[in-house]
Amino acid sequence: MSALVKLKKATFKHIESELYSYQDTLREIEFLRKNIMFTNENDDENVGGGRSSLPSSPTENIGTRLATHKKLVRLEEVAHAIEKVFTGLPEDYQKLVRLKYWTRPQTLTWEGIAEGLHVSRRQAFNWRDEIVYAVGEVLGWR
Repeated sequence: MSALVKLKKATFKHIESELYSYQDTLREIEFLRKNIMFTNENDDENVGGGRSSLPSSPTENIGTRLATHKKLVRLEEVAHAIEKVFTGLPEDYQKLVRLKYWTRPQTLTWEGIAEGLHVSRRQAFNWRDEIVYAVGEVLGWR
């Protein structure tokens, strides 16, 4: 992994938080998508005059709502970035992500995680930093 731009401390913590909640994010994306697709929202504020500029086809209407839902778009962006980084990681790094962020309940300390990876605690921290910086770079966060 290459040297990446230094992240702000708060951004680093936020990315770690997104890694911890990745599975929840995937569930929320699925929930939002189903909610948008299967509810009949009528957001037409055009009261009294002229024609609406929104598509009249139900399929186009659903597609537009999916593409313009801000929360859904943001969640998908974060999930895609994590997935992209995770799939490009070496197996040891992936194991670190699974052990540290995706194992619930978390029973291992950093020492236990490092031992499971057969590396030093410092090396495990270095890998973590590289992973978080890579996600930040894909997201374009600083």
